[in-house]
Amino acid sequence: MNGNSLIADTNILLYLLNGDKTLAKILNNKKIYISFISELELQCFKNLSLKEKTLIDSLINDCIIIDINDVIKQNTIEIRKRYALKLPDAIIAASAEYLNLPLLTSDSDFNKIIEINTIYYSH
Repeated sequence: MNGNSLIADTNILLYLLNGDKTLAKILNNKKIYISFISELELQCFKNLSLKEKTLIDSLINDCIIIDINDVIKQNTIEIRKRYALKLPDAIIAASAEYLNLPLLTSDSDFNKIIEINTIYYSH
């Protein structure tokens, strides 16, 4: 695992988009990976202004998108069965497991997943 890389959960991206300066300092100079699930969640908000859409697109472009593959599918199935997570959260956790990168999140449900290293951010 590279100490300069991590996976950001969707809630982290939302805090960042809302101007969380502490989080911006934490993520500065980090290689940020996001699941395709987070990309979709961000782009599915209704009634976005052009400025908001541009800001979201810019953030997504600054991240490395993790697409689904067979290993992530299998990891998702096992994590969802074992921890009863919602499917999007299970995919994000499975992506973290696949890349062996810490997951930065403010969702405490991820703390119970022993297969991944979770960094809990209290907003």
